[in-house]
Amino acid sequence: MGIFTSGRSAAAVATGCAAAAVIGCAAPERVAPSHGTLPARIVNQRIEWHDCDTSPEDGVGRGLAAVGARCGEFQAPVDYARPSGPTVTIAVALRPASDPARRHGTLVVETGGPGPSREGVSMLFEGHEGGYPAAQELAQSYDLVALDPRFFGESSPLDCGWPTGEYLALAQGAPTDRAGFDRTVDVARDLAQRCTPHRELLPHASTRAVARDLDLLRTLLGQERLSYLGWSWGSYLGAVYLQMFGDNVDRMVLDSALDPRAPGPDLTRTTAPATAAALADWARWAADNDPELGLGTTQEAVLAEVDALVARVAARPPIVAGITLTADMVPGLLLTVDDTDESYTEFGALVRALSDASRGLVVDVPPSLTGKLALYSETAVIAEFGFSATVANQCADRAARDIDAHYADIEEHRAAEPLFGALARHLTPCAVWPTRPAEPATEIDTSAPALLIGAEGDPVAPIAGQRALREALSGSRSVTMTGVFRHGVYLFERSRCVDTAVERYLLDGVLPSADILCRRE
Repeated sequence: MGIFTSGRSAAAVATGCAAAAVIGCAAPERVAPSHGTLPARIVNQRIEWHDCDTSPEDGVGRGLAAVGARCGEFQAPVDYARPSGPTVTIAVALRPASDPARRHGTLVVETGGPGPSREGVSMLFEGHEGGYPAAQELAQSYDLVALDPRFFGESSPLDCGWPTGEYLALAQGAPTDRAGFDRTVDVARDLAQRCTPHRELLPHASTRAVARDLDLLRTLLGQERLSYLGWSWGSYLGAVYLQMFGDNVDRMVLDSALDPRAPGPDLTRTTAPATAAALADWARWAADNDPELGLGTTQEAVLAEVDALVARVAARPPIVAGITLTADMVPGLLLTVDDTDESYTEFGALVRALSDASRGLVVDVPPSLTGKLALYSETAVIAEFGFSATVANQCADRAARDIDAHYADIEEHRAAEPLFGALARHLTPCAVWPTRPAEPATEIDTSAPALLIGAEGDPVAPIAGQRALREALSGSRSVTMTGVFRHGVYLFERSRCVDTAVERYLLDGVLPSADILCRRE
């Protein structure tokens, strides 16, 4: 999941595990006894709410203040196995239900990433930048809550000082041979070494730890149960929370759901076919809707030109926007996550520029490509990207394979996945990380109810993984957009079919009686 991808009759079912009489509910996983009882200073702390708009430079805070949210912080153990030990600060935002008479409960909003999610509260409001009209009833009926996961945003941020271009050379690189792969190993070692000073924190950056923080927040808010709406990585956090704390869940919606076995160092490992299918959909669109691009009049012709430009770049790397464009950079520039006409038009201009540059022509480089290429030469540390915290989360979730296993994996799949395979299966710093996970990853296997939303052609969360989560959450129902190639559906696709299913569940507690297929309207 590259930086250029990221970033949207029925049976009445009672909430949480009270639904057992209807569909059955497996007992939630319990926190191991070794985690002990949280000390009084943790469970009895009070969140002191304050104005979110704390400085002119804080755009997130201004947005939260504009919709009536308040902000606060609480302390959570770094290591829940040592609950009396050091703590981290978790930043949280809360916007009370706008219609107290209709208030149902508390809805946690997790926008994915992982990354800062407090702005998810303000995202839901019509009239606010990035807001969505479909969410207004949710804002009337729920206290909306979001937290920045530990080590992201304002929650004790973890920053290893990674130069932006150096990290992108690894995360967005698709090595074409062993020499190129070995260069990525060198970069991974350097980045991992920069995180060594934080080795006491690194094993506790896991999604399981974030789930525990979320349940601590539930306690501090005085809520018996939480409802939850999460996208992408937020779907994994929601599934982990449901497994660990199922009794504490009211209603849960997981959008663009990840395969529950995927999060960790190999998060993107199986995404190449879905990414290629999304590119093929754009090629179909380009041939049918934008003949002025001149890339081909059929889907096959457009894809052939993409292959040709990759070959030309490999043979003679051109200079584009002052950056030498190499073959291992191209796949990362060809990722799509949104199949709207506007997005496809912009992407077409990018491909046209790459094609012209590969032919040695003078190129009018579109702003989107200029901005992306500039990051490859950026030596500064851009803290807002949260690169090191993201990798720390992956390394803490699951142990990595060794270096040779990564290269063998790439080579084994190179013929079947010629464009995106090396990118999807790339090595991460986790392969040479200074610490190991503190505990095994959560195995998702529960019949607690949930509603899963997804797109059939999602290039980031492939449909096979969505189905794996549906199977692991046997009490869930799925709503799938067919023929749609995007990541993020609810509130992003503006589908009445999807909106109705989500809001009927969150507002009325009614899950669909069966899985649903929705078509684009």
